[in-house]
Amino acid sequence: MLTKRIIPCLDIKDGETVKGVNFVDLRSAGDPVELAKRYVEQGADELVFLDITATVEARKTLVELVGKIATAINIPFTVGGGISTIADVDALLNAGADKVSINSSAVKNPELINQLSKQFGAQCIVVAIDTKLYDDWKVYVKGGREATSIYTKHWAKEVEERGAGEILLTSMNNDGTKSGFALDITNWCATQLQIPVIASGGAGNKQHFLDVFNKANADAALAASVFHFGEIPIPDLKHYLKENGISVRI
Repeated sequence: MLTKRIIPCLDIKDGETVKGVNFVDLRSAGDPVELAKRYVEQGADELVFLDITATVEARKTLVELVGKIATAINIPFTVGGGISTIADVDALLNAGADKVSINSSAVKNPELINQLSKQFGAQCIVVAIDTKLYDDWKVYVKGGREATSIYTKHWAKEVEERGAGEILLTSMNNDGTKSGFALDITNWCATQLQIPVIASGGAGNKQHFLDVFNKANADAALAASVFHFGEIPIPDLKHYLKENGISVRI
């Protein structure tokens, strides 16, 4: 059985870590470099850094801060926010990122996925999908601020075909609510695609992580506030998962 991954997410705004509910009402969660170090010590498998207002504010991800975090940690590190060119990816990988996450730019120009995958290898390219359920699951862009007419299932398939190495799937309905992950759309993506799916949005307790692995077949689970504010210590979570039959790195 493949080991399941636990991934803390640092949502960055103005150089500090923040966390909101349903993508709004942001509050501070501390210094990103210190949090990153803490997560390495706690046994996080990877780290995701998202500059959540980079696309909206039409600026590039904070390359300098990425460098500081990269030098402070020794686990795989994914960076997203405002990435739209080969040069952007090159700068972030040179600053110490292991992978990049693209979202709005991929929706706007799907060919970008092909280009980046060809240039840097699929293992470097994560496509983040922010999705919301009305009549069906649809894709949102610009940090969840703008709806599209694209069906999430169609987009997830296309993303895989174009060469993405992984999908970071965030349910906006569940984000920050602590009511559990969106098991249905996560399970669809995890079972219908050949590439790994990271579930995001809704973690509130240890059972939610168990459910997203057992019931939705996610390859990894990402969370923010429950880790930032110490509600679920990562070592406790991993021991709980292992006791319940999930293969994790302790």
